[in-house]
Amino acid sequence: MESIARKESQLVTATAVLTLTQRQLCDLELLLNGGFAPLSGFMTRADYDSVVDAMRLQGGALWPMPITLDVDETFVEKVNVGDQVELRDAEGLLLAMLTVNDCWQPDKTREALQVFGTTDLAHPAVAYLFQQTKDYYIGGSLTPIALPHHYDFRHLRLTPTQLKHYFKNQGWENIVAFQTRNPMHRAHQELTVRAAEQTGAKLLLHPVVGMTKPGDIEYYTRVRCYEHILKTYPEGSAYLSLLPLAMRMGGPREAIWHALIRKNYGCTHFIVGRDHAGPGKNSEGVPFYDPYAAQQLALAHQREMGIHIVPFQEMVYSHQSKKYFAVDELPKDETPASISGTELRERLQKNAEIPDWFSYPAVLQELRKVHPVRHQQGFTLFLTGLPSSGKSTLANALVLRLRELTDRKISLLDGDVIRTHLSYGLGFSREDREMNVTRVGFVAAEITKHGGIAICALVSPFENARLRVRQMISEVGGFMEVYVSTPLSTCETRDRKGLYKKAREGTIKQFTGVSDPYEAPITPEIEIDTSHHQPDEVMELLIKQIKLQGYL
Repeated sequence: MESIARKESQLVTATAVLTLTQRQLCDLELLLNGGFAPLSGFMTRADYDSVVDAMRLQGGALWPMPITLDVDETFVEKVNVGDQVELRDAEGLLLAMLTVNDCWQPDKTREALQVFGTTDLAHPAVAYLFQQTKDYYIGGSLTPIALPHHYDFRHLRLTPTQLKHYFKNQGWENIVAFQTRNPMHRAHQELTVRAAEQTGAKLLLHPVVGMTKPGDIEYYTRVRCYEHILKTYPEGSAYLSLLPLAMRMGGPREAIWHALIRKNYGCTHFIVGRDHAGPGKNSEGVPFYDPYAAQQLALAHQREMGIHIVPFQEMVYSHQSKKYFAVDELPKDETPASISGTELRERLQKNAEIPDWFSYPAVLQELRKVHPVRHQQGFTLFLTGLPSSGKSTLANALVLRLRELTDRKISLLDGDVIRTHLSYGLGFSREDREMNVTRVGFVAAEITKHGGIAICALVSPFENARLRVRQMISEVGGFMEVYVSTPLSTCETRDRKGLYKKAREGTIKQFTGVSDPYEAPITPEIEIDTSHHQPDEVMELLIKQIKLQGYL
């Protein structure tokens, strides 16, 4: 800490301070430790444009992913080219100084189409770009102060320099890296063993512990699983190190990005499997990328990258032969066996049997800890609808009915109460409304994570904010969105406080349903129009749905 303090005292006075988001922290760490070489700072517009359009930095070096520092308009108004900006983490630790070389407002639609090939919000990187990335980018060189500090798994967090030093001390010359953001099972172990044998290389398990796809298992559980898997390899043949990367799930471009990063970490080979870094299916149920497009693009650039690409097809199990095959090598008269991620989660939640051929007992034991049976999971009921649609009445009734049915802890997060306490001081601008919903989502996620039941009742008029809450909570438990779709005319007749009347008269500004919009949910788990049902009927419909989902 003293050395950091000395460095800070030697710096020129900064024009502004920027507290970094989780993604920005991940990007900064890899810029500072050399994982993103040849990049040494956040991209300027010239580099950004070249990467977006041609997968190359302005100087011609292959680089497929924009590494940008996004800020809002208020921040932009504080800085000019040549200014110094302090980059700090959430606790205020100074990590680097940025010399501003460029500032611009990007065309996000162009970035989405060129980099990810779509503007579909079902793609996690596109959703992040449009819903969370701020409107301006600033680029420039960095003066390093300190790497982001980690208190967990410190023995596994090796920088490129440290990992290269380890390889040298072990006498490892050829190293094949395996990228993963999911728990590993027997198929992954089989694939990596084959890759090591095929290349004559030692194996680096290099899982991502920065940001991955929303809904993925948190990395603490995954790392414990990797530590169990590591014991299945011959002694001295494999090593585990963690990568603080914020994934974009960019398919083919991401495969090249991952390979370049692993070269910076000292690897000579890199495994690219089926649908590498794929985000799944689009809004129409079609995969975003061809399953082998990533392999093809990476193989086309492997000579220039200076790292050998090791392509692998999906591994499947044969009951007849009692072993794994690459799917293209499976004997024609044998039937492949596999368990999808969705099926695995369902089996874990139902405490159903998972066959030995699929995974290892120690790995499954770790996964069962974070996937309790459905009726023991925490969950959130998120009621949204127009003012006076009946949300609060339903929420209060549900609390009482659920207390009759279960001894689990139940918390009610009502919009009016939240405004009085948790969100006191927020106004009714779009930004403040979304902040209010996000705060409620954060509290509900904490309740859900610890096995409780959160019942949220608030207008929540904007789809983007509700999607963020869904993602936040779905990572730790169950989530059910309840759209209380009572018509506006009915809501107005029920309005005991006369708020609609005042809004019509112009006395109240920014009132949802009158002077402010309400964006109806696109795919709620439940939709109920309370104008056609009594509260008791609606409540029992909700209880029935909760039971059907297995939460009770």
